[in-house]
Parts: sequence; C-alpha cells; structure tokens
Amino acid sequence: MTESRLRRVPRQARSREKLAKVLAAADRLLAEEGVEALTTTRVAAEAGVSVGALYQYLPDRDAITEALAELYLGRLETLMDSFAEQAAGETWADPVGLLVDAFAGLYRAEPGFRALWFGRGLADGSREADRAHKRVMATGVHRVLVAQRLLRDDYAAAVACRTAFLAADAVIQEVFRGDGAPELLEPVKTMLRAYLGQLPRP
Repeated sequence: MTESRLRRVPRQARSREKLAKVLAAADRLLAEEGVEALTTTRVAAEAGVSVGALYQYLPDRDAITEALAELYLGRLETLMDSFAEQAAGETWADPVGLLVDAFAGLYRAEPGFRALWFGRGLADGSREADRAHKRVMATGVHRVLVAQRLLRDDYAAAVACRTAFLAADAVIQEVFRGDGAPELLEPVKTMLRAYLGQLPRP
C-alpha cells in the first residue's frame, strides 16, 4: 500500500499485521452492510483494536475506503501481471475469453469490491487511482496479446488494447451491478475477438 493512503506507515511486522487485520474487518463490513458501516468505531470494534490504534493509520471513512480500493485494484493488477508472465511461455486458444472470465471471476469473488465500486463510497483519491489502474490493466492486456503473438508491440496496438479493456471493464461492471446481467459476458467476448482480430499481427 502506498504511503499516501495512510496517516502513518507501519514499519514493524506487528503493526503491519494489525493494519491488515483492520482492512480485513473493513472488507467484511463493506461486503455485509455497505460503505455506511465503515465508521472508525465500527471498523475498530470489528477488528478488535482500539479506535486510537486505528486512527494512527486510517483517520476517517475516506482513508478506509481509499485503502480498500487500493487493495482491490492491486489484486486485479497482480492477476494481470501473472497472466502476462504466463503468456510468454504458453500458447492459449482463446486469450480474450480467458481474461474476461478471470476478471469476471475476481469481481464475483469480491463482494466488498462490488459494494464499494457500485455504491457511493468512492473518494476522489480512489477515482484517481482507478484511472491510473485502467492504464496499467490496458498495458497488461497489450503485454498478453504481444506475448501470444496476436498483436504488434506498437502504439496502435496499445491504443486498441486500451479501448478493448475500457469496453470490457464497463460491461463486466454492468454484469455485477444490481441484479446482474451475466448474459453480457459472451457477447463482449465476441465483440473483443472481432475488434482485436482485425488488427495487424506481427
């Protein structure tokens, strides 16, 4: 977690463990009760720490939601990095379908992430972090498709991958918003395969 998200950066292992415990408690509350439950008092009680101990690192709700947002986005970026590394040594029959299913699966497995992103709890800092995150993810898509020898390693392909990622991200969010729309996943795969498939190959 970047230092900008925290009032104080934990240096000792015990302090880092305490902060991880606090964020896990906040994640549970967010998933079960929504962002309104993320008061410092509730989060501290759920984590079994004093309000004063929590306040050293996360002084208010915005700090808590920004820290959670960074964790959620970090998980997505770590997953993308793992795919980019694997793609360099393997050949996949359907990279587009694999990526869409994997990231839809992460949305499905993270109720706290959905509660934060689809509610009204995003602070300005989280929105800026999300914009940077989208650029990282689009670069990851490009890395995967270059490694799979499906796209060139050039600017035009990078722009196409950014466009494809933004489209897929919007559809996947719609799939998990409210009552959900899982029927949209297969059409977005078809759309992305067609769009990316018409680009020049190496």
